[in-house]
Order: sequence, then structure tokens, then C-alpha cells
Amino acid sequence: MTTVRGFLSPKTASGASSLIPSPPWRYSGDLLTVEYRTDPARVRELLPEPLQLADEDPGAVALIWADWQSCSASGAELLDPVLSQYKEAFAVVRCRYRGQTYSRCVYIWVDKDFAIARGLHQGYPKKLGSIHQTRPHPYGPAPRIEAGARFGATLAAADRRLAHTVVTLREPSETNGFVNAHPMAHHRWLPSIEKGKGLALDELVESGAASFEAGPAWRGDAELELFEAPTEELARLEIREPIAAYYRQVGVVWDGGRLLESGTSGASRAE
Repeated sequence: MTTVRGFLSPKTASGASSLIPSPPWRYSGDLLTVEYRTDPARVRELLPEPLQLADEDPGAVALIWADWQSCSASGAELLDPVLSQYKEAFAVVRCRYRGQTYSRCVYIWVDKDFAIARGLHQGYPKKLGSIHQTRPHPYGPAPRIEAGARFGATLAAADRRLAHTVVTLREPSETNGFVNAHPMAHHRWLPSIEKGKGLALDELVESGAASFEAGPAWRGDAELELFEAPTEELARLEIREPIAAYYRQVGVVWDGGRLLESGTSGASRAE
């Protein structure tokens, strides 16, 4: 009998070709976060049953840029940087499930295939995009992490720009914002191979950091623009009121989640 190995496809005799290794996955990254308020109805339309709007500030959105280095438990990918370095930009809202507040990523773009594969496993709706952000540095013209420092970030997908921000740091902060500060409530969906059979996989899952460490958080102001595009809907989360912007360097370990329920998302009829 042939045995094939690997956490995800392609599975081979050795498993070395698998697009991603098995968890835990470790991350070091620079996060640039812009929070604002939109029409709560635009958030509600992105929440399948049984998720509901958050009780407080239901229209709050966080648009986050992240410059990551990631690796498996061995850390080997850090010495082959093409396997560890990637960027992403993602939109997070809050929701309510059985009386508890969760964060939920509703849109996300990344620039590496292994990041998309991890998203399939975790329930993040990842797509390919072009993401860039200013990097701090203690020498030369790059900004330091200090009052008055300015950081720019852009997001594009399918040759169209979707978002652009300029963040100016003002002062140290006790937090990195509130929208992305809860466990994540995500769906894992996979249509059946048979037409008309709905979803073969339909799970609502909870996940979060197995461990977390971070440097000082900084708060500031942001100039943020969202742009229309033929195949993207980020601009529907239109900016009604700015809240704040943040910068922070973080270290995170992700090591699985837990099933909340299955087969009840209201999306069981695959389109």
C-alpha cells in the first residue's frame, strides 16, 4: 500500500512538497492598523448565520497591513527567506456569536501561495494581491518608531488599487486598537464535487494566538482612501468616520482552533 505524506497538497512519499508544513506556525511582523466606522448594514451583509452584529460599535472596521516573517516549529524557513517572508492586507470587523464578541476577517489579500494555503485551513478568505508598506529603520531616511513618524501603505489586486493610507504616529498607546482584539470567528467552506450538493465542508470555527508578544504600540492619525474595482468589494465598507491608526511589532504563534458548529451557516447551498 502506498503512503503519501504532507500537511496539505501536494502529498508525496516524503511530504517535502507540501505547500505548507503542519502547525504550529510562528510569525514576526510589523502591523499598521487603521480603524474607522462604516454603515453597520455593510458589516451585517458579510455575516452569515448564526453570526450577528456586535452589540457595541457594530460598524467598526480595522484595515490592517502586515509585513511578516513566518516559519514552522523548526524555524528552518527563516534561513530560506522566500519561504518565510510575505505581506498581507486585511479587513476585520466584529461580530457576536452566542453572546460572545469575536473578530472576523471579511477580506484579505496576500502575496505568496503558502499564505493562501494557510488561509484555506484557518478560514481566512485569502486572495492574491500586491501589498506594500513603509518599513521603519534606525538609520537613514526611513522613519523611526516615534512621534511624528509617517508610514504609507498600499493594496492592489488584479492590477487595480484598492486602498492607500498614510499614518502619522502621535503618541504611545496601551493597545493596538479594539476591532481585531478578540478571538476570530471564521467559516471553512468547500463546495461538494457533485453539482447541486451544496457544501462538503461547512464549519464555523474559533481560533486565535496560542502565544503572543509585542513591542510598544503607537497611536496616530490616518489618511485612508478606498477605491472601487470590478472584482473586489472592499470599497463597500465605506469610510464614514475615522477612529485611529496604530503601529506595532508583534510575535505570534498559531496552533489550531476549535469547531463551534457545522452545517448551519446559511451558505450551505453552494453557488
